Amino acid sequence: MKRIAIQGVIGSFHDIAAHEYFKGEQIQVICCSTFEQVFEQMAQDPTVIGFTAIENTIAGSLLHNYELLRASGATIVGEHKLHIQHAICCLPEDDWDTIHEVHSHPVALMQCRNFLAKHPGIKAVESEDTAGSADYINQHQCRGWAAICHADAAKMYGLRVLEDHIEDNKHNYTRFLVVCNPCKADFLRPLEHTNKSSIVFSLPHEEGSLSKVLTILSFYGISLTKIQSLPIIGHEWEYMFYVDLTYNNLTRYRQSIDAIIPLTKELKIIGEYEQF
Repeated sequence: MKRIAIQGVIGSFHDIAAHEYFKGEQIQVICCSTFEQVFEQMAQDPTVIGFTAIENTIAGSLLHNYELLRASGATIVGEHKLHIQHAICCLPEDDWDTIHEVHSHPVALMQCRNFLAKHPGIKAVESEDTAGSADYINQHQCRGWAAICHADAAKMYGLRVLEDHIEDNKHNYTRFLVVCNPCKADFLRPLEHTNKSSIVFSLPHEEGSLSKVLTILSFYGISLTKIQSLPIIGHEWEYMFYVDLTYNNLTRYRQSIDAIIPLTKELKIIGEYEQF
């Protein structure tokens, strides 16, 4: 049985995505309040697999998670993309005319902004988790409160769904990373099946330094699917670059990495895996 650490509670989007990724396998979910706790669980027990969101098509990248991943020394072994769909739910005794507050994660509230604007009498309240809000309402029998979460989570915690698919943008997806201790990576993904890589590096403070790296990657037929820069604390105007690459030839990919190492500083491969 695989032990999977997630941020959130049972019924959260992390939980739903983890069960989709490990479909057909026996898993035990370890619920964590924060992303820091996810990586702490992995540090305490090398057999624990982390499952963490990294970007959303609407809200953008979860920048702090990039730094947590780099600092942890963990490696990416997979990815999963989940279609995010929100529902507003409440206790069975409540209805539209009795609801005066709606609780959810701030990102979920933001993704339902247009829907909430049509209900100005309902106060939006930020909480730590989508499904966690549903759980709290159920446990404390909070009359007049609603939660925004997945419809399955609402049913799981005994709430009634007032309306489903309330997200503003129906093309709302979150990308999750599957991470683990490097010594366990080969057991979770055959290297020969990989076609995507995530790397991180810094660059000399010289003109055209990033352009040179990108030119070499292009020469070797490596596609760059994402680049994210984060400032290096204590080094003004210097940045760490997190780059996602895709390739169809493992040897050419390896050659491209060898070729850009002399042009970079502190280059680190933080994952080689199969593109979802």
